[in-house]
Amino acid sequence: MNPSHNPFTPAIDPDEVGYNPCAQAPLETLIATRMSRRGLLRAGTAGAALLSGIGGLARAAAPASEGAGLTLNFNPVAKHLADTVALPAGYSATVLYRLGDPIAAGVPAYKNDGTDDPASYDRRAGDHHDGMTWFGMDAQGRWASRATDRGLLVMNHEAITPAFLHAAGQTIVGSKDEARRTDAREVQREFYLHGVSVIETQKKGKTWSYRQDSRYNRRIHTLTDMVLSGPVAGNDLVKTKYAPDGSKTRGTVNNCANGTTPWGTYLTCEENWAGYFRRLSADDARRSAKELTAFKRYGVAGAGREGWATVGDDDLYARWNTEVRGASAAEDYRNVSNTYGWVVEIDPFNPKSTPKKRTALGRFGHEGACLGPVVPGQPLVWYMGDDARNEYIYKFVSARNWDPKDANQGLSAGDKYMDAGTLYVAKFKDDGSGEWLELSHGKNGIDANNKNYSFANQADVLVNTRLAADAVGATRMDRPEWAAIHPRTGDVYVTLTNTNARSRPVDKTNAANPRYYNDPKNGKPQEGNPNGHIVRFADEQRNPAALAFQWDVYLFGARAGSSPDINLSGLTADNDFSSPDGLWFSDAVPGLAWLQTDDGAYTDVTNCMMLAAVPGQVGDGGKQTIVNVGAGNTRTQDTYVGAQVGQKGTQLRRFLVGPKGCEITGIAESGDGRALFVNIQHPGENTDDKDIGDPAKFESHWPDGGNARPRSATLVITRDDGGKIGV
Repeated sequence: MNPSHNPFTPAIDPDEVGYNPCAQAPLETLIATRMSRRGLLRAGTAGAALLSGIGGLARAAAPASEGAGLTLNFNPVAKHLADTVALPAGYSATVLYRLGDPIAAGVPAYKNDGTDDPASYDRRAGDHHDGMTWFGMDAQGRWASRATDRGLLVMNHEAITPAFLHAAGQTIVGSKDEARRTDAREVQREFYLHGVSVIETQKKGKTWSYRQDSRYNRRIHTLTDMVLSGPVAGNDLVKTKYAPDGSKTRGTVNNCANGTTPWGTYLTCEENWAGYFRRLSADDARRSAKELTAFKRYGVAGAGREGWATVGDDDLYARWNTEVRGASAAEDYRNVSNTYGWVVEIDPFNPKSTPKKRTALGRFGHEGACLGPVVPGQPLVWYMGDDARNEYIYKFVSARNWDPKDANQGLSAGDKYMDAGTLYVAKFKDDGSGEWLELSHGKNGIDANNKNYSFANQADVLVNTRLAADAVGATRMDRPEWAAIHPRTGDVYVTLTNTNARSRPVDKTNAANPRYYNDPKNGKPQEGNPNGHIVRFADEQRNPAALAFQWDVYLFGARAGSSPDINLSGLTADNDFSSPDGLWFSDAVPGLAWLQTDDGAYTDVTNCMMLAAVPGQVGDGGKQTIVNVGAGNTRTQDTYVGAQVGQKGTQLRRFLVGPKGCEITGIAESGDGRALFVNIQHPGENTDDKDIGDPAKFESHWPDGGNARPRSATLVITRDDGGKIGV
């Protein structure tokens, strides 16, 4: 929503704000993704060329792509600015699950006018639908990956569009730091509308629906009890009034992308959590130098997004105040922000299970957690990106080797494989090679003698992962978002949504973040890399536990017709795009990738979109020199570019364009690939707060139409002839 009348709403999208002051060379490639278990198992057995080299990886010729024969057999969708969802001819979309839809028997239909009982919202769909996974089920309610007509759809609810949730928007008195929320019922709604949904879905005939009365239906939200698991559990840094022993916390928030495990659980990732906590400047005097360094590095400062801490002193609200207010950590919530920023594991098949925050995977702005190839007798690996400008790419390698006997062990398997292991951060080199740097206490300068931050132990390293990554000299990136693993080659693809001139000036580009240019919008300059790009890499010998990798840039976002130094991928009117975000590979159609956008740079021409792609693999292109122009400075930059795909219409096509003001995000499929689940997030988000009483001024009325308030919603897309989606 337009923040001009709301002192708690950030003026800038939080993931477009960077808190990395390091002078390291800007980051070169990201990884964070998800992938279904079937595809991961296949990826573990895929053959590939071995890569070797002295002092890093030599650039090797790419082996023949195993998906080379796959083509996209639909007509591209044109760009549009209408308040509708457009698909290719021969495809249909139905709305499955909207903001406020009831998920328990007896809960009435959503009125969508801000008057629904706040107490019912823990049994309703949340807002801002985001990353998701579809878990197929058999007749006995067990996980069945190839199920086609019954399954649990598990999805994140990243945030809220506040004005559309209440009768007349949020009730706020005062301004700036003195602003207060005065209606506890409004805040209760908002508590429940964040988090995760688990819903049972089914197909009868050709129609998909969700079961409102399913015993599996569940909402996980900001009030749900959470176990702190792994090396940080019990440490002084996470002790609070809610859990003086540091064993647990309450709630999860700003859940963005997601991930999976080989034992049938769901990973939800806490992204822009820092802004929800209240910590005014007066608190600085009560803090140590170490604490202040950590707060600054994570951006924990200000009045608190949504102003939840201002309702009253009851713990329900006070826990969003991370200031020193009591005599000890057991009497206040000075450490509560340290209990957020984690990967959270949920068992969707056990509605009574308690989610666990897996602290061994580090604390930062988690976009997703992408499971690497799963091979018996080898470690499990998750790739993760920190979604903010100038942040890093990480991977976690389990200490235990995978045993397929653990495939049905639920959260106890998570205890075994996710609570002990090694965390690494990526360093990308200008010769197209890279290395993984270990983030362990006592190694690589991560110790008590570090000049910027004195690390006490491994728990301190994990709570302050960003500072540890700074210490080892990791490479900074152009706002890393989703990652996805090619199920045949094992290559990891990562979307770098965009950056601006302030975050990466023209003289700070590098091989993996190579572009600086101006892309004017409505006559106003947009300098930096406003359209983003997608990088990919291959770990050495296609071994996810390796410490070296080779990388290139798969795809560059750009307007069709832009200079060749901008439009390096040769995009046309059928496939040009900006600000790549969601990225996911199909299991049912191996080699088929889906790309989703979260854009503000190209929205003078088109709403956000989803494209289908058939990528090759790392090394299928070559070295290229481009010319960057900005701020009166012209520079050349070498980079490594994948094979040009834009002009080959069968390898990249626009498949969907969404309604006004939306982001396209979250994607999953049925076991046979004949149903595709896609989320439309925050349609109409640019509506001004002051216009909530005038439907004629709403930016969007999707999906209900008429004068209705817009609602985030999940679509089910099918082919009219019943075939697989995209081919």
